[in-house]
Amino acid sequence: MNGIAAIILSAVLAFGITAVLGFVMIPWLRKLKFGQTILDEGPKWHKKKQGTPTMGGIMFIIGIFVSAAVVLVVNSLTGNALSLTGDVKTKLWAGLIMALLFGVVGFADDYIKVVKKRNLGLSIAQKTVAQLFICAGYLTSLFLAMNKEPYMFVPFLGRIELGVWFWILGVCVLYGAINAVNFTDGIDGLCSSVTATAAISFIVMAVMHNCFGIGIIAAALLGGCVGFFVWNRYPAKVFMGDTGSMFLGGLVVAISYAFDCPIILILTGIIYFIEGLSDVLQIGYFKLTHGKRIFRMAPIHHHFEMGGWSEKKIDCIFCIVNLIGGILAVVLMYYGGFVNNIIK
Repeated sequence: MNGIAAIILSAVLAFGITAVLGFVMIPWLRKLKFGQTILDEGPKWHKKKQGTPTMGGIMFIIGIFVSAAVVLVVNSLTGNALSLTGDVKTKLWAGLIMALLFGVVGFADDYIKVVKKRNLGLSIAQKTVAQLFICAGYLTSLFLAMNKEPYMFVPFLGRIELGVWFWILGVCVLYGAINAVNFTDGIDGLCSSVTATAAISFIVMAVMHNCFGIGIIAAALLGGCVGFFVWNRYPAKVFMGDTGSMFLGGLVVAISYAFDCPIILILTGIIYFIEGLSDVLQIGYFKLTHGKRIFRMAPIHHHFEMGGWSEKKIDCIFCIVNLIGGILAVVLMYYGGFVNNIIK
């Protein structure tokens, strides 16, 4: 199996598995009464979404893992290793496990909200400790894969030795991205569609640089998100919950680290960055000015929603912005010398 065929198969399988699972899981979640609780501080018109099944992220988690496993096994049986070097294998497997662990934390948060009827789920301290623990384990695996000499590829500068900054930057990227993706999951279809556009840019980078192993995972991410969007688009029949959003956050970080360039996520996931920044700015400004606000509501998708934009319009505009960021990322990686980086 050649690389392009493997990528296409990965995307198609993940889409099919995720979409079909909706017929089974959504009625099951509804039967278990795993419905979304809408908080009072959110937009009032979101109250009509009360009770919509949540934890639907399980659908694409299964779709992504099964798809990637099947394609990698088929590829192995056909005698094509897709040029996966040892360190890339480690980064991809460690990344998948890390994403899954973040999904477990999200599941615990959702379970407490839905089953235990505690609206806020895990406390901030509990969630932070769990996230930092996972960050430490993942970064340690990368550190060992890099022979204890951590580096990062920076376009036009090449490989930069990080030293202690590997840990500082790693925690900032992981913790920030996980929570920023979580913030993006605020209206129907937004997080799944934006993440699909990020996956497209990762696939293009993988194909351009013959990193087909990374491309298979990115394609599974694309297929899973599109398959979920079938059920999550407005009006949503299911929500991904923190189970799904935290998993997606972990996976996009894992893919960017597989490229040795975590900072590229600022462009491939520019909407995540804007969403997270808008929330930080809103909170900071509110505290400094004792009650004043920059936005009508944060994260920023709610600002536009309260300004009269429909959820469909927000999805469309935000996806276009993220696609533009992805195109810039592809250009930057191509002309910035990434080909030379992987050859060394």
